[in-house]
Amino acid sequence: MTRAQGPPLATPDRAMLPGRRGGPALDVPSLVARARTWDPRAVGRLISMVENAGPELREVAAALAPHTGRAQVIGLTGPPGVGKSTTTTALVRSLRARDRRVGVLAVDPSSPFSGGALLGDRVRMQAHSGDRDVYIRSMATRGRLGGLAPATPQALRVLDAAGCDIVLVETVGGGQSELEIASLADTTLVLMAPGMGDGIQAAKAGILEVADIFVVNKADREGADQTVGDLRAMLSLGGRHAEPGAWRPPIIKTVASQEGDSGIDEVLDRLDEHRAWLASSGEGHRRRTDHVRREIEAIAIAGLRERLGNVHWSATLSSLAASVVAGETNPYRAADDLLGAL
Repeated sequence: MTRAQGPPLATPDRAMLPGRRGGPALDVPSLVARARTWDPRAVGRLISMVENAGPELREVAAALAPHTGRAQVIGLTGPPGVGKSTTTTALVRSLRARDRRVGVLAVDPSSPFSGGALLGDRVRMQAHSGDRDVYIRSMATRGRLGGLAPATPQALRVLDAAGCDIVLVETVGGGQSELEIASLADTTLVLMAPGMGDGIQAAKAGILEVADIFVVNKADREGADQTVGDLRAMLSLGGRHAEPGAWRPPIIKTVASQEGDSGIDEVLDRLDEHRAWLASSGEGHRRRTDHVRREIEAIAIAGLRERLGNVHWSATLSSLAASVVAGETNPYRAADDLLGAL
């Protein structure tokens, strides 16, 4: 079940939905009920609603909540050019061969003109356009750092409630500021490729801390074994993976563009092993609780910023700022006073 495929142009940032600009009111319970029967139009509309963050967002979240928590969330990150989209496509193919229903959230950079997502990933995934048990959606970052779109957590819940067994989240690209996927996914795949930089640079990007599985893609190229060796050497230095009972990330060589998707089945086997470890160790529950804690915190902070933007609190903030400039108070005391007033 793929979303309607279109030309590689930017999608509008705000979808035209019923209930906007004088249209009929949205029936959220009906949309959720239809989505749970794997209705592609209902799934797409719900994801558009959470992207638009309209007044019905809280109702959508409440309706989805009882039906979530079942899908396995797999994150894919890595430097640009390592083959994330090709690997995602190969993973979808192999997952479907194992009869698993798959959702894909491909996070793309925002268009500087429309603010929407550039649909490069959906164009590359045309091979799955006729499969009813695959749903692919491109999402715009809207300028947000971290490699994800602001609506990604709620979009995941839509696909989870709709019955996806696995949801693949492909990030914009992994650098020192694009590692937010680790705070959302159950299992994080970090992709690397020969010739993409030395091991020290990889360590600076933080991948040792977020990776559950390393995938050295384009392994038919010269230097693949050196890249694997660099990763093994870095893992031997310690970190959270060296703690007693911790999961030690496997390193798998793949050629995702090759006929037969060399190495992809081994990746799926390791994903199953990691899911079993998450369940047996209790780490899966801890991670999901921590993920939701961060999401709640982010929503609360966004609400606080919105409240600070209204006329009354803006005036209070300006007054406190003037007091700090005049030397009558200090920024920490002013912040305490502002929080007390809120």
